[in-house]
Amino acid sequence: MINLSRDIQSLSTFKRNTNDLISQMKQSGSPMILTVNGKAEIVVQDAISYQQLLDRIDRLETILGIQRGLADVKQGNTQSLDDFMKEMEIKHDIPS
Repeated sequence: MINLSRDIQSLSTFKRNTNDLISQMKQSGSPMILTVNGKAEIVVQDAISYQQLLDRIDRLETILGIQRGLADVKQGNTQSLDDFMKEMEIKHDIPS
């Protein structure tokens, strides 16, 4: 969760205090929003937290794919392995 008083800084402040702010991000695991002329412009995050975010997204996409597949099975949107193999042989010009 972003702490508004801690995790929003101006780009100028970030440039002046880069090492301290990077340490803060590593410790908190929270990204930092950098502002330019008072408007949010950039989000900075430490590498470990960013990788964890990517891993969570990948996990969620996998779960959604499984849910879609289960819904297809429940609705009868399936085909036999034999039909699939024939379709792939034709589509990719694979000799049978």
